[in-house]
Amino acid sequence: MKNKISYWFLLGLVVWVLIIFLRRKGIFIPVISNHFTDFITVPMYTCLIEYLMNDILKYQWKPDLKFILSSFIYLSLLFEVVCPILSEKFTGDIWDVIAYLTGGLGYYFLKPKLSAFQGFHFKL
Repeated sequence: MKNKISYWFLLGLVVWVLIIFLRRKGIFIPVISNHFTDFITVPMYTCLIEYLMNDILKYQWKPDLKFILSSFIYLSLLFEVVCPILSEKFTGDIWDVIAYLTGGLGYYFLKPKLSAFQGFHFKL
């Protein structure tokens, strides 16, 4: 059986790549360039971990609220505290932290409603 990746993950990845491409071309859309990528980071991170756990390592694992919240804390500390200390290219921003939290909680609470679309997968 071939492994499957959710279309939701692929859609987020395409959006992320598109935003990075636009940034490099000098096209800057403030809210989307600043916070949308942070908003989709926790859901994409969660989808990737779920894919690795279930399809690659063959566990039966579903992300719970503790995982979402710990992911939010981890990513917030890494990208909004540690990275700005290590490099001037990064800036710590409370709005990014809020975007991580709302994206993660939105994913957690909306995932059961989106499960109707989980039948759509991209086969590797």
